[in-house]
Amino acid sequence: MGSGHRALRRGRHSQAGQIYSLTAATWGRQVWFQNQSAAQAAARCFESRQCLGDAQLLAWVLMPDHAHWLLRLGETDGLDQIVGRLKSLSVRAVNQALSRSGPIWADAYYDHALRREEDVRVAARYIAMNPLRAGLVQRIGDYPYWNAIWLS
Repeated sequence: MGSGHRALRRGRHSQAGQIYSLTAATWGRQVWFQNQSAAQAAARCFESRQCLGDAQLLAWVLMPDHAHWLLRLGETDGLDQIVGRLKSLSVRAVNQALSRSGPIWADAYYDHALRREEDVRVAARYIAMNPLRAGLVQRIGDYPYWNAIWLS
């Protein structure tokens, strides 16, 4: 993470049970996830216990050059630890799927702590609607790289 990004995060702490809206962009805004094998490899990582620990992923979407996650922290790991695992495990899987090595994700990520239940619903809708707003599909059900706990 660059020194400017570290400075922004200095003094911040993550709180157990808190819900965060997160966004991570790819390195250089490369469109790695237009590739189906790369997108499938990353998507499998997002919901794995190995990545999440005791955190709960409420909603997520993988776009060609970024990802959004709506995450409720558990008791064990902080936000930086979970995002670090989401990124590192998905990098390993994507690089293997593409027979390459090197960075996939940009160092930094954006996070926003949500305060009210209404904010959670708004954030989940925003995440789910990303492929529609980007013109990738006409119906959200046609986009394969997203999920939300409310669909179960």
